[in-house]
Amino acid sequence: MEENKLTEISTLGEFGLIDRLTEGLKNVNISTKKGVGDDCAVLEYSDTEVLVSTDLLLEGVHFDLTYVPLKHLGYKAVVVNLSDIYAMNGTPRQITVSLGISKRFAVEHIEELYAGMRLACEIYGVDLVGGDTTSSRQGLVISITCIGDAPKDKVTYRDGARDTDLICVSGDLGSAYMGLQLLEREKVASAGQHDFQPNFQGKEYLVERQLKPEARRDIIAELAEAGIKPTAMMDVSDGLSSELLHICKASKTGCRVYEDRIPIDYQTAVMAEELGMNLVTAALNGGEDYELLFTVPLTSHEAVEKLKGVKIIGHITKEDLGCALITRDGAEIPLRAQGWNPLAAEQA
Repeated sequence: MEENKLTEISTLGEFGLIDRLTEGLKNVNISTKKGVGDDCAVLEYSDTEVLVSTDLLLEGVHFDLTYVPLKHLGYKAVVVNLSDIYAMNGTPRQITVSLGISKRFAVEHIEELYAGMRLACEIYGVDLVGGDTTSSRQGLVISITCIGDAPKDKVTYRDGARDTDLICVSGDLGSAYMGLQLLEREKVASAGQHDFQPNFQGKEYLVERQLKPEARRDIIAELAEAGIKPTAMMDVSDGLSSELLHICKASKTGCRVYEDRIPIDYQTAVMAEELGMNLVTAALNGGEDYELLFTVPLTSHEAVEKLKGVKIIGHITKEDLGCALITRDGAEIPLRAQGWNPLAAEQA
């Protein structure tokens, strides 16, 4: 965008900006009684459990606008919240969006961010029903709250895994992390160059997994169609190891995960080799895959094996056996939570 054509946010004011960003929004969920345009959104639920999830994204901590397009950022900011609702075996219905905006952003920049948010809402059938905007001295701040629902007998928590349950995961792991490493590498290579063209050839999938992840609504639908209710479930946002340990701690169990069963994409393997990184470590601890990690009773083995895009990677054990990775040569290595820690000093 040419700077002389950009509109300063101050010319619209807070409410003028909100009106411009939310113009034409139409609600698609019957639980949305009133959306944008009043002091509060009004939602109505009956005979279901209401699910609520909130994420806070800070520029320089969770995203780098050097290589993250604003439209992609808006899309991803919504999708990662929807993923939490799906991880409870629920359906997302509404979101609220609050923004902290520094003076370097113009109206058109925020419209681009909202274009990604609105696209995600359209694809996933979610209503944007409210939010807030304010000034920020620390760059761009995005806070999104998602509201969803699930039948009372379908909600899936972390604490339901039991001894002998099968451990399953959707999709593949480590690709989003490798996409981040690729983007960071090209950012370093571009320093001081005006006409730099990043090289993503043959690794487009990795970039897409980092910049435009998808929530696994399809897996929730497959589970329902197959009549399978997971005993425990999480989405893989901080890394497979971290999420498994969360489930085992909440369920008071141990686990065994098999190295040769962890699903890894070919491009992820190639990138790990280029960077001299341990592939399994990246798959276990990379994070931001937003795949679904869940457990099912052993009796569901045949049914779950028929699900597209789902792989059985291990089983739950008694708590006193601990949590371990079984390597290709049969050795047991204790699982460690080495994924993303938002409060770690080096990441803050």
